[in-house]
Amino acid sequence: MALGKVEICGVNTAKLPLLKPAEKEALFERIKEGDLSAREAYIEGNLRLVLSVIKRFSSTNENVDDLFQIGCIGLIKAIDNFDSTLQVKFSTYAVPMILGEIRRFLRDNSSSIRVSRSLKDIAYKAIYTKEALMRKNLKEPTIEEISAEIGISKEDIAYAMDAIQNPMSLYEPIFTDGGDTLYVMDQISDKKNKEEMWVEHLSLSESMKKLSPREREIIQLRFFEGKTQMEVADFIGISQAQVSRLEKNALRAMRGHLTA
Repeated sequence: MALGKVEICGVNTAKLPLLKPAEKEALFERIKEGDLSAREAYIEGNLRLVLSVIKRFSSTNENVDDLFQIGCIGLIKAIDNFDSTLQVKFSTYAVPMILGEIRRFLRDNSSSIRVSRSLKDIAYKAIYTKEALMRKNLKEPTIEEISAEIGISKEDIAYAMDAIQNPMSLYEPIFTDGGDTLYVMDQISDKKNKEEMWVEHLSLSESMKKLSPREREIIQLRFFEGKTQMEVADFIGISQAQVSRLEKNALRAMRGHLTA
């Protein structure tokens, strides 16, 4: 693994920009308004994070270009999902996501079935194109649109994407602030999940009366209206971390009342 190389995936790592906190904040505000140039600048300004993460895998025999590309996917996901109201640095949020993306890649690559480099290249190109088209058209592109954009048949794209897929646990942590941990399942809206069925089929009226108005509102939005924690946070004007804590406290109190 040649981590000393200057150019990785066509990027001159010696000339990567270093954004100041004020610049990051200003760019992120523009990103939230849909500014694509600001998003590109924010990605480029945080590529040093990807470099610092892939150094942790210097003992592996993986190609540094592959790890860098995978790390960039994690970085992009972090940018698209970061909630600035969490009162944490972006790097604190992004590093675990970059690490998780690389570790999933390494787990997949350690299996007896190896994915060819050409398939990986097609899959990565399709992922980047999908991201770009989503930002440009404000909707998820079809596989036909991706195919037309990169000049690769939709069958080859589908095969390549399927080849690099790796299942993710709903309980995989994506962020922690030193207290409560946010898991994948906290980001998913599911109107028929088991917790909602548990809530709907028990005698909840009395136990919900014991909750504070804010806790009742969160339980209503999360388990009766199927909103994600991020959607609830936006709706009531608090951070996702606060929603997570209030939700856990409310469920704990309700269980305690129901089992008393």
